[in-house]
Amino acid sequence: MAKMAQNTKKDDGLFDRLVHINRVTKVVKGGKNMSFAAIVVIGDKNGHVGYGTGKAREVPQAVEKAKEQAKRTMVHVPMREGRTLHHDLIARFGAAKVVLRSAPSGTGIIAGGAIRAIFDVLGISDVVSKSIGSQNPHNMIKATFKAFEMMQSPKKVAMRRGKRVTDIVKNREEKTTTV
Repeated sequence: MAKMAQNTKKDDGLFDRLVHINRVTKVVKGGKNMSFAAIVVIGDKNGHVGYGTGKAREVPQAVEKAKEQAKRTMVHVPMREGRTLHHDLIARFGAAKVVLRSAPSGTGIIAGGAIRAIFDVLGISDVVSKSIGSQNPHNMIKATFKAFEMMQSPKKVAMRRGKRVTDIVKNREEKTTTV
């Protein structure tokens, strides 16, 4: 029972997006106990994003629990020109594999399912992604966040190498023009 919801903005400047709702039934001696599990991604459309899961007897409470967990797991993702990724990434979590590629201006978000929701609340407007293997939204989200951990901005690379940012960016531009 998958359901996609529109972005909603809260007072704290965060946008949330409901990725998936699952109805869970637990069979007990007296009958069946039904509850709902929700996955939510939350972000500020400015490079910060988090995800969370919640489970409750009613959908609104499950979504609220997921939002609270998502706020606690927020990470910063460096963006190039405020619109795309710095470099291409491949990450795997369980049977899910995601390929994230930076894209030229005007491309838009070419992604499906859970990955689209992440980029929407993250604030990235130009990206191409492909999910390979499992389509389980839990694993796709975790693989995407694993890719974000591997992301390195030119500033971070320059500090590690003891160079200036302009040297790093210049080398990247030379490589793209010669290929």
